[in-house]
Amino acid sequence: IDLAVHSMKDVPTELPEALEIFAMTEREDPRDAISTRFPIAGLDDIPTGATIGTSSLRRQAQLLHVRPDFKIVPLRGNLDTRLRKLQDGEFDAVIVAAAGVRRLGFESQITAYLPLGQSLPAMGQGVLGIECRRNDTVVQEHIGQLNHAPSAFAVRAERALVDRLEGGCQVPIGAHAVVTNASLHLDALVASVDGTRVIRNDIDGSVEDAVALGITLAEQLLSRGADEILAEVYNN
Repeated sequence: IDLAVHSMKDVPTELPEALEIFAMTEREDPRDAISTRFPIAGLDDIPTGATIGTSSLRRQAQLLHVRPDFKIVPLRGNLDTRLRKLQDGEFDAVIVAAAGVRRLGFESQITAYLPLGQSLPAMGQGVLGIECRRNDTVVQEHIGQLNHAPSAFAVRAERALVDRLEGGCQVPIGAHAVVTNASLHLDALVASVDGTRVIRNDIDGSVEDAVALGITLAEQLLSRGADEILAEVYNN
């Protein structure tokens, strides 16, 4: 193949040397979404002790931080499977990425959206990346026009942070950057799986320093105890 399209939240921070993400699309809604079998406005409306389906440790940690009464149950499979399990009564609610639900045409299944203050998304969430060979200038010429620079700067900052934390898509790390003109704001957290500890901070700077900002914020989180939380996650 000549190119591959990925959800950037699922792309490892280290790629094979011969490959690169050459273009990133404009970010869609980065939030996590809730799908339930009953109407709600947000997490507070979900009954005590509800069974919530998600296989993301990041989502689990942040949900339990806000609602420690929830019973979190692993949920795997494609979106069709997840929504069917919800309708079959296996779960009271499932948590999914809003952008993915919209892309597949299931937006009507979203009951509510989790605000970023409650659930910080995974790095790259809502952005598609186009990967190609580093030396394939023909493909690069065609896909370069698809690159959305503000989104690309934001994702670079998020990925630099996760790379410095030595994390991946299944580690309880949230990161979300916003680019406004030439400025970049990065918000990030590391949480314990049970949600009892959340270390969160943010940083501002120039878009040209996106990678450096991500590394700096990661080091700030590590100095505040994120290293201990991550060590526990990796050792379990």
